[in-house]
Amino acid sequence: FFQMAVSAPLAMLAIFLLMLLFFRKVQLIISPMIVAMVTVICTMGMMIGTGFTVHIMSSMIPIFLMPIAVVDSIHILSEFFDEYQSIKDRRKTLEHVMGHLFVPMLYTSLTSSVGFASLALTPIPPVRAFGIFVAAGIMLAWLLTIIFIPAFIMMMKEESLKNFGAAKKADTGGRQVTFLSRHLRWLGGYTFSHAKLILTLTVLIGIVAAYGIKQIEINDNPVKWFTKSHPIRVADRVLNEHFGGTYEAYLVLEAADQEFSKEETVTAIEKALHSRVNKTILEDVTTLVDNVAAESTSIEALFQNLTHALEDKMDVADDATYDFWADATDFLQSVRDRDQLFKQPEVLRYIETLQNHLLKAGAVGKSNSVTDVVKKVHQELFEADPAKFTVPDTTNAVAQCLISFQNSHKPDDLWHLVTPDYKKANIWVQLKNGDNKYMEATIKDVEDFFKNNPPPVALNHQWAGLTYLNVVWQDKMVSGMLESFLSSFVVVFIMMAFLFRSVIWGVLAMIPLSVTILFIYGIIGLVGKDYDMPVAVLSSLSLGLAVDFAIHFLERSRMTYKKAGSWKEASKEMFEEPARAIARNVIVIAVGFTPLLAAPLVPYKTVGVFLATIMAISGIGTMFILPSLVTLLERFLFKKKATS
Repeated sequence: FFQMAVSAPLAMLAIFLLMLLFFRKVQLIISPMIVAMVTVICTMGMMIGTGFTVHIMSSMIPIFLMPIAVVDSIHILSEFFDEYQSIKDRRKTLEHVMGHLFVPMLYTSLTSSVGFASLALTPIPPVRAFGIFVAAGIMLAWLLTIIFIPAFIMMMKEESLKNFGAAKKADTGGRQVTFLSRHLRWLGGYTFSHAKLILTLTVLIGIVAAYGIKQIEINDNPVKWFTKSHPIRVADRVLNEHFGGTYEAYLVLEAADQEFSKEETVTAIEKALHSRVNKTILEDVTTLVDNVAAESTSIEALFQNLTHALEDKMDVADDATYDFWADATDFLQSVRDRDQLFKQPEVLRYIETLQNHLLKAGAVGKSNSVTDVVKKVHQELFEADPAKFTVPDTTNAVAQCLISFQNSHKPDDLWHLVTPDYKKANIWVQLKNGDNKYMEATIKDVEDFFKNNPPPVALNHQWAGLTYLNVVWQDKMVSGMLESFLSSFVVVFIMMAFLFRSVIWGVLAMIPLSVTILFIYGIIGLVGKDYDMPVAVLSSLSLGLAVDFAIHFLERSRMTYKKAGSWKEASKEMFEEPARAIARNVIVIAVGFTPLLAAPLVPYKTVGVFLATIMAISGIGTMFILPSLVTLLERFLFKKKATS
């Protein structure tokens, strides 16, 4: 939140200085700043007033709204700057400017709004709120721009505009001779004469970018939202070097629901007794169990009656069989407690094996479970003999260890690892790295272990904890963003086809956007940056801004073509004022948000880099690719005009 208060004004200052460099009129360029500020204040006020929380996502709303809020203003000021000296009348100049720009500005605002509103389809409430209010802010910025900017200009004194837009240098045709104008005119001629070469290079770049996209790793770690030198990152690194791991997850094991019949219980009792009985009295044991079972009307009665019968046998036993009858009640109790899985030695040993497997896999630095408690208490009961750091052989011995632990100073600590009914256990897992890919690897290791090493009894398992929550959140973020992006992409295309009254023009409008997305995500894959939360959210920004310049270029091209009658002549005019307006927008937004790179929060750095890259690539794509396509497709795009 502190970064929002610092970085956002710095970004606005950079935008202001660049606009001053382009338009050289402080009074005039204050108006876009006012529009941006009012848009941000109203949008944040509307969000807070309706009861939504200011969280890390919504705190970034100002950063997203500011570039979009000034884009239309720059288009108006740019054309006003270029036309005022030839018309010499504010009202007529504004009517001329708004006549050209009203439709393109409306189209771009609608498409940008749709791009962000699509985030409402994601399953994450903070992201939904972010998308909805940014979409509302975009339409508010459009409304303020078309009403306030002309009104502001009309309120200025006529004398203050005396030299506004006057070219310091002009050619024989009266056109501006500036660094930007000269290069844009060259670019217009180059795209017309080398259209095939440009499109070939675009296809090659797309192929390389597609390869880069395949290399993208989906991963996130909120700690890495801070710079490497930040105290949080330093503490994270040092703690995980010295301890078992600070990233916690919990593997919960639970007994599968099952009910035992009387016959199954008798079978289990006989199996438990037969495994330990002397062969000489095997038949006697079987007969005893069968007779007691026949007399018992329920499972509980069976255990009670059999316990009394075993005690009677022990009272009359000789030296050869006494030990068996004395231990038989313990064996019987193990069967009686068979639903208390996490008292059973074989289950505890299975947990021990699972813990060792996780340690060997590498992602886990340490783990704790009820097995560790039992082993440690068992060792202490034998005067800390290292050889006794094991799970006892009987259920009663395990129970004795647990009772001994509960006689300690913190008896309730046991319930962090097992429930009082011993039907659910928790393995506390500590990871040394908070990257989601390490948690995902741990989840896969557990699944593989259960698949290759079936537990001795039926067990269900599931994960919990913040580190696991991040994985679930990431999965919903990626799938939700992909779904919202694809749906909004389709909606924007339909809007373009409808607004241009042509499918082919709609396709053209989407090409710079597609190239921008391919290029950006290709670079992300090639440089090895993880696809994390900021990158996922910024995909919606690319949809909103990348299509902006294409709409302006194509709509103005259609208008210009009607007057010129051929694309060769129309392209010359397109690379005058329209191209200058697009280029100024690209430069102002791309350079204006470089102050964000100084922020200690990586998401803010990502926003700065993404904004600059989106504006630059979409601007370059619009200025190179679209005129080249129009050059090659002129007879298909302007059929009626060409025929007449």
